[in-house]
Formats: sequence, C-alpha cells, structure tokens
Amino acid sequence: MSVLRNLEAKLGGLVEGAFSRAFKSSVEPVELARKLAKEMEESKSVSVSRVYVPNHYRVFLSPEDREQFSSYEPALRKELSDYLLEHARSERLALTSRPAVEFMTDERLSLGEFGIQAQLLTPPDEIEEVGAADLAPSAGEFGHTMVYSADRSARRLDPEPLASARAVLSGGGRRSVLSGSRVVLGRSRDCDIVVDDANVSRQHAELRHDGTGWRVVDLGSTNGVKVNRRRVDQAVLEHGDRITVGITDLDFELE
Repeated sequence: MSVLRNLEAKLGGLVEGAFSRAFKSSVEPVELARKLAKEMEESKSVSVSRVYVPNHYRVFLSPEDREQFSSYEPALRKELSDYLLEHARSERLALTSRPAVEFMTDERLSLGEFGIQAQLLTPPDEIEEVGAADLAPSAGEFGHTMVYSADRSARRLDPEPLASARAVLSGGGRRSVLSGSRVVLGRSRDCDIVVDDANVSRQHAELRHDGTGWRVVDLGSTNGVKVNRRRVDQAVLEHGDRITVGITDLDFELE
C-alpha cells in the first residue's frame, strides 16, 4: 500500500467514516497531504551534501472549513506530520527535525480553499551536532502562501496590509494590543508588558514597529528569544508567529 493510501486509510479509520460526510463540499484531508508534499518538494534548499526541505508548515483554512476540522485537528496534524516524514524519507530529502503542521484561519479564503506556507527551521543544537558547513541555511521566516482548491488553479495569496491591522500579543491569560513604536517585554513592573516568569530578564525583549510591520528584538536577555522554536537576536513578525521568552509562549496576531 502506498504512503498516501495508508494515510487515507488511517484518516478514515480515525473518525469511522466521518470525513466522507464532513468534507463532502470542502477541503479533503488527503488533498492537503498531496499539496503539503508538493510544497515540500518545491521548497528545497541544497547544502554541501544534502537536500533539505521545510520542517514547519502552516495550513490556512476558511472559517467554515476550520470549524469542520476542529474535532479532528490534533489527530490530523499528527497524521500529516507522519506522512511528510515518510515522504521525505522515500524521496531521500533531509529534515532538520520532525515536520510540524499547524492550522490557522484566514477569512479571505472561501469554502474549499486552503493555503500553505512552508518554512525551514534549523535548531541551534542541530548546528552543533552536524556542523554548520553541512547544513542548509535556515529560511527563518515563512515564504509566500500558495492557495489551492478543487475548481481553481493554484494562486498566491497576497499578504494582508499591515498598516491597517491591529497587532495583539496574547499569552499567560492576557491579550495586549500593541501601540506606539516600541513595546518592552520583561519581568520588571516598569515594562509595557509584564511577563511573570522567573526565566525572563527584567527587560527581556522589545517589539518595534517601523510603520510597515513589527519585529522582535532581544535586549541582551539571559535566556534569549525564540520565534517559532528558533532562537533569534531579532526577527520580523508575521500573523500567527509564536514568541518564546523564558518558558512563556506569546502569540503574535494581526486582526
């Protein structure tokens, strides 16, 4: 049995036939798997001795499709991750870590449409183990979004204008609207956003707005800043990015 047919059988058994009813007029999970594999192969990065492919994928769905996926989303993420891992092995493509798949909602998409972004992340410990000369460069940021549907050709989804979008940082049970040009995160009560975490420095990081978008900048913290699990000194932020300071996760959103 092929890897794709094996995935289809697993999904069918997972929900005892519910997929055939729930997805009759919208996104098919197996089609998601096909297009994820396509994006994997079209986003190759060649190093000295290996061909690396992305290990982090975002799947964007319309609000209606996302609602239909909600009951099966955790199990579906795992099955798609397993499929991408097996696909990479069968095609002799290198991964820096197990593929991660996350689902997000995009109100610009219609029922039956889905978008995919692919990103190659290189964990710091991976660099130390195999040596920087053998690694492909990390993309760091997600690339363009490709949108697929059953009745239209693939197309790119233009990014939403940032100037009119309201930026929000959420985590630890709080949602903070970002305003001004600089927002300081840290443990100190003098910070704009106080993070109650002993692993966070008094002034840990700063969010900076340059008129077109936001970026996060490490202020020389003890434990560093990560964006989507990758340690950074600074990074441009996109909707859905996860910032980690200490052991606290903060989600960056544009609304």
